Amino acid sequence: MRDRLFHPVALIAFVLFALDANLTGATAARWAVVNQPTRLVNGTPVLFRVTTPKPVRTLSGNWLGHEIAFSFDASGKSWFALAGASLETKPGAYSIQLHAETPAGQAISFERKIRVERQRYPRMLLKVPGRYTAPSPEDQRQIAQDKETKADVFKTLSSGREWKGSFAPPVNAEISDVFGVARVFNGSVQSTHQGLDFRVPSGTPVAAVNSGRVILARPLFFEGNCVVIDHGQGLLTLYLHLSTFSVKEGDDVNKGQPIGDSGGTGRATGPHLHLAVRWQGVYLNPQVLLKLSLP
Repeated sequence: MRDRLFHPVALIAFVLFALDANLTGATAARWAVVNQPTRLVNGTPVLFRVTTPKPVRTLSGNWLGHEIAFSFDASGKSWFALAGASLETKPGAYSIQLHAETPAGQAISFERKIRVERQRYPRMLLKVPGRYTAPSPEDQRQIAQDKETKADVFKTLSSGREWKGSFAPPVNAEISDVFGVARVFNGSVQSTHQGLDFRVPSGTPVAAVNSGRVILARPLFFEGNCVVIDHGQGLLTLYLHLSTFSVKEGDDVNKGQPIGDSGGTGRATGPHLHLAVRWQGVYLNPQVLLKLSLP
């Protein structure tokens, strides 16, 4: 009978092994990844919140081929970052890969699938002056020059996070056209509406949606008088068709600060404000960004 019982030392070792196994499992289970909004579609920005199984000093990620920079939220004891899925993202489950380092220098990692669903966007027919669908040789030279200007501007982005807290609407007005609409100008020229339009008359003050630095403030052929603000970590906001500028390139701006007045310059069907959001080279739905609750 005695041979069938655990030796006291063996029993203690077994209990300690079981406790260690349980603790290891609990530690692994404490990784948590939450996304806002909960339903992700092509064209949407997303806020990721990550809780790590132990304190870490750095956290980075990769999703849909984009590097994601996380910041620590001390009040929520979690890490957060903005990211996005382009309009071209096909439905499916895409892995977010997370890499962290503890204060002691230990590397830990985690991977989880994030689902993206399909969003179908409407189609719209619009009329604009003929020069915007059949530009003259002089206009074509201006368009080519604008393209180079924007390419240069988009390459010089700040790596640190400049935005703070939730994003605020640039004007207090109704939305007249939404993101993702397939547009046909004058029955022939097709494009995708990569922003959000607000119905405002010319001369309406337009405010920065969050803190950042003005990296472009000049007239462009299609965009009209255009302001671009760099909010850091690859996130930009663009304000199109302005009548006047209140800022210049290189200015630091705060959320709510006036940057210009609305108008109808460039390829516009009438006075309005076009707000666009660009993250690491892809355009995202501004309407979703304005609804996110951010640290």
